[in-house]
Amino acid sequence: MSEPTILIVEDERDINYILRTNFKKEGYNVLSATTAEAGLKLARQHRPDICILDIMLPNMDGLEMMKVLRQESQTPVLFLTAKKDEIDRILGLKMGADDYITKPFSIRELNYRVKAILNRTAFQARTGESGSLRMGELEVDLEKHDVRVKGKSVTLAPREFQLLKLLIEAEGKVLSREQLAVCIWGDDESIDIDIRTVDQHIARLRRKLGAERHRVATVNNFGYQVRSDDRDGPAKTKRALAKTGAGR
Repeated sequence: MSEPTILIVEDERDINYILRTNFKKEGYNVLSATTAEAGLKLARQHRPDICILDIMLPNMDGLEMMKVLRQESQTPVLFLTAKKDEIDRILGLKMGADDYITKPFSIRELNYRVKAILNRTAFQARTGESGSLRMGELEVDLEKHDVRVKGKSVTLAPREFQLLKLLIEAEGKVLSREQLAVCIWGDDESIDIDIRTVDQHIARLRRKLGAERHRVATVNNFGYQVRSDDRDGPAKTKRALAKTGAGR
């Protein structure tokens, strides 16, 4: 299976170079452009698996490129943006961006966020995600953020749901506490996130899942994974995905 292709659209040449070098080192196929026009041309020619898109571009900005891209494909988009551009970040997400990261950013956090997006889109492609995932008495609608245990709705805090979602989309792979912390809270040094914070959120998530708490398993004091069935061991989530409304 070929490695994912990343399209980088960034007009600051130093940042563009750093991103290209990083993702090539990580094993991705890398395309890059310094303008939205050139980026759109590459996107049409190569159909990348994800686009890393700067908002502040010459001529056509990243938001405009996003608008055109969304008319032509569902390529996942991760925005690069300055912290002061809060309105642009919100607008970008409303337009369909999958995530954003602020400048200056951590390469480690960027790598984790890219992997999280690619895991999610690959999961959706394999399962045909359009409804709810069932594991025993646990039902999770990843689009509607709805969780039920034995048919009864369970209210999760946003970060509890994000943790559950990341673990489900990993399809049985073990995610370290550090990976989960960076994906949920970011890698901003101004934010003091201890890995014990992840443990605390996982503990609350398990309590709320009640009889299905065993689905979220601790692995060798390293991290966590979701198990679809005790008899099957680590989950591949069994592709038990119902169409919207099915099984209700």
